Amino acid sequence: MKGHIRDEIDDLRQEYDLKDVEPRRVGSARLHKTAGIEATPGVCGGAACIVRTRIPVWILERARQWGTSEAEILRGYPNLRAEDLANAWAYRRSHRDEVDREIAENEATNTV
Repeated sequence: MKGHIRDEIDDLRQEYDLKDVEPRRVGSARLHKTAGIEATPGVCGGAACIVRTRIPVWILERARQWGTSEAEILRGYPNLRAEDLANAWAYRRSHRDEVDREIAENEATNTV
């Protein structure tokens, strides 16, 4: 058992020929920290989603809070790349209140 998420990510990079998950740089400037995330009115309730998908950041964050590893998330969402998760975590860091509110609203809606 590897025990460290970086080992799992490295294994997935090799297996799926994934790009690096670290923030990319253009020249000496860092790309916008929420690159790869978009919110479209009328799509997923306007929640911030991974580009090319309808997977909201709040779902990925909630999975992480439940202890799901990044490797498990990537296996569960085969159209996601490791870079998408890095973008989601960056978005979460800069929009914590918004993501927490979306988690709370969706859990309140889905309780029986």
